[in-house]
Amino acid sequence: MLDLKLIRENPEFVRQALAKRHQETPLDQVLALDEERRRLIAKVDELRARRNRVSKEMGRMKEKPPELIAEMRRVGDEIKELDSRINAIEGQLQQLLLEMPNLPYPGIPEGQDDNDNILVRSWGEPKGFDFDPRPHWVLGERLGIIDFARGAKLSGTRFYVLFGLGSALQRALIQFMLDLHTREHGYTEVYPPFMVSQECMVGSGNLPKFADNLYHDAEEDYWFVPTAEVPLTNLHRDEILEPGTLPLRYVAYTPCFRREKMSAGKETRGLKRGHQFDKVELYKLTEPQSSDQELESMVRDAEDVLQRLGLPYRVMQLCTGALGFASSKTYDLEAWAPGCGEWLEVSSCSNCTDFQARRANTRYRPEPGAKPQYVHNLNGSGLALPRVVIAILENYQQRDGSVAIPEVLRPYMGGVEVIK
Repeated sequence: MLDLKLIRENPEFVRQALAKRHQETPLDQVLALDEERRRLIAKVDELRARRNRVSKEMGRMKEKPPELIAEMRRVGDEIKELDSRINAIEGQLQQLLLEMPNLPYPGIPEGQDDNDNILVRSWGEPKGFDFDPRPHWVLGERLGIIDFARGAKLSGTRFYVLFGLGSALQRALIQFMLDLHTREHGYTEVYPPFMVSQECMVGSGNLPKFADNLYHDAEEDYWFVPTAEVPLTNLHRDEILEPGTLPLRYVAYTPCFRREKMSAGKETRGLKRGHQFDKVELYKLTEPQSSDQELESMVRDAEDVLQRLGLPYRVMQLCTGALGFASSKTYDLEAWAPGCGEWLEVSSCSNCTDFQARRANTRYRPEPGAKPQYVHNLNGSGLALPRVVIAILENYQQRDGSVAIPEVLRPYMGGVEVIK
């Protein structure tokens, strides 16, 4: 959530920053409602002051003039009516603020969409094959490790079933990533609930903006997490963290559930997009002055996973028009998938500045006795499945249709070297 004081005192700065996102925002409505709210508050304060003065005067009178008594009744009724209007405006104002995106970080390249993202660096050379590389949906079905037909039979389109070494490969990746991030990168593992309250969804920025993309149990009012970012954002909701607590670095595995609106075609074929998928999420709560540095560190942690798996990838900085709703600055990591013939996003690392902290009311004290300030929240995939599975199957495939297992994963798969 944006700071209303910032909007009020620097409306043109906010307007110009939001314009770089190339999307409609209710900024003018927010400014108008805030001005009306402050006008009504000033009027109520004036009426209350008038009522207090008259009450004191009447307290010194032996006989209360009927006209003053009648006037004070009218003043009381007007105050009550104005308070009601103020409450209604504050509700509208809060709703509009919840629908406004974060401001782009200074220096973010301006652009309309993903086509304007900037290549920051790349690692590894796409492997050359002496045969036509197969896409993962062909490899997986021929090897008997991915079954799309049975997934559709169980749940419908965009679901699948993993069998045997396909299941083992996915489980190995999750365990490997959790071990790497906790043992070498300094994160604390968290096992959060996979269903959360509506308040958590609001705190992370998923509600009200993305309600249509979320799975919701209306009877119990549970929301299925679209990513572990949601519960991790709310771990310290309504808390004031003591000096020396930050930075906090968490890593969590969860399944993710999204009601993505998808049409058939190359973009959605195979495992690339589904309503349910697994992900290992990196999360940080930091002081504002160190958040950009912590974002760069998070990106390197995600890159380390890809490098140890031996997967060629590139790092893209998102332009202003491609930023996510809560993000102020984002890097995407894209792994090369030779069978699909495309770069697949396997991680998106973002600095959300104080946007989520304001929604979740998460603050810290810089030093003992200091006034609480909002933390900065950062999140990133470390990494997202099943696209890493896609990249492994397609990069490590062999002429006979078998798939070699990256060496770093073999201890997690009982020493298996090849899926065949």
